This record gives sequence, structure tokens and C-alpha cells, in this order.
Amino acid sequence: MDVEQVKPYDTGQQKTEQVREMFDRIAPAYDFMNHAMTMGIDRWWRRAAVKALEKAQPRVILDVATGTGDFAITLYKRLSPNHVEGIDLSENMLAVAREKVARKGWNEHITFTQGDCLDLPQDDDSADAVTVAFGVRNFEDLLKGYRQMWRVLRPGGSLVVLELSTPRNRVTRWFYDLYTLHLIPWVGGLKSHDRDAYRYLPRSIAAVPQGAAMLSLMSEAGFTDGHCRRMTFGTCSLYTATKPIKTETDS
Repeated sequence: MDVEQVKPYDTGQQKTEQVREMFDRIAPAYDFMNHAMTMGIDRWWRRAAVKALEKAQPRVILDVATGTGDFAITLYKRLSPNHVEGIDLSENMLAVAREKVARKGWNEHITFTQGDCLDLPQDDDSADAVTVAFGVRNFEDLLKGYRQMWRVLRPGGSLVVLELSTPRNRVTRWFYDLYTLHLIPWVGGLKSHDRDAYRYLPRSIAAVPQGAAMLSLMSEAGFTDGHCRRMTFGTCSLYTATKPIKTETDS
């Protein structure tokens, strides 16, 4: 099944609306579950993604599907750009993100916008880098999402995407399935009171394009120089790509 068809709830709503509702519901428990179910390794994954941008030193960064703002904060802390803007469907998730940034006194440097990642309000060619951490599998239309990111990224700018993925090794996969299909939904249901949300997690990971298939989507959207790095036994993948600079022969 395509990931666009995998939805959190068995209702007639479109995926975008279901995802918004899901994250509004689980926002209070999201950070706890995120760190607990990855045993804190998600912090290392984010640092690896930030390192992929160190050479480019982007001044303006757009963090798509920013959630509770952890990646936006890490980007600002480690790269010191002029501005990081996070955008997300869920106002409840953004409320948590704004509170984190306010505690650090970084409101002038990190801002958050509630909006649809498939219809970004940002101007064309307005960001030096676009990032997504654990969000693209929630898109109702992945190709449309990548095309929107391509549009707002300046020529020569960098795309960095972190996404959960499924291990290839049989032994690792057995333990992974036991953990994601049984333990996480049980704990997530107890903590968030929404077991469907944590049943959706492993189903969406299994369905999202991975490796070459994900890079192919990025290429179709117009990105070049795509690369995939699988991390932690294949449970997370780091994708990087570039929006090419137009030459005279392209026009």
C-alpha cells in the first residue's frame, strides 16, 4: 500500500486532516514517546542531519513538519543561522515548540507557522535549506510536498530529510517488528490515550518509499545530487539533495 493511503484513523477524512487531528491529540505525550521509543537515538539522528548542512552554512532555514520544534532548535543551536522557521499542521504541536523557544529566549531567531506542508506559504527561492525530520511519511502527497520544498528553496540550496525506515537484516527486522508492532502501540496508547496513533506509526514506516525509491521521488520533483545514508541498523535514513543552479543553457 502507498504511504499516502495509510491513515491514522478509520474515518472518511482525508489523510491531511487525520494527521492534523492525530498530532493535536498526542502533542502532550509526543516528546516523551519520541525519545523513549528510540531510546534517545533520535537526538543523534538529528545531529547527523545538522552535520550534513555544516559546509553549506545556510542563513535561512525552513523546517517542514516541525512538530514540537526539536529539530528547528537543534539547527539554530548548532548552525547559528539568521533565522529558522518551522511549519506544521498541528497548532497543539506548535504550542509546545513555541514554549521551548520562549524558554531559551530565541523567539527572534526561531519562529513557527501553522500551515499545510503541501501548500507552503513561503515565497519562491526564499530558503537556503529545507529540512524535514520524521515528517514526509505523513504527507498526503509526497511528490507534491517535495515540489513545494523545491519551490521555496533557492537555487544551490540544500534539502535534508530524516525518516524512519525498516531494517533489511532478518534478525534485526524480527526484533524491530516485535518492538514497533506490539510494544510501541501499547506504551503509546497508555501515555497518549490514542493507541491508533501508535499503530499508524509502524504502518506508515513500512509503506513510505525508502532508499532509491525516495531519491527517485526527490529527483522527479527537480532535486539533484541525491544521497541516502542508512543509520542504526537501517531504522532511520538520512536523505540529502540539492536544488540545481540554473545555467544559461537551461533557460
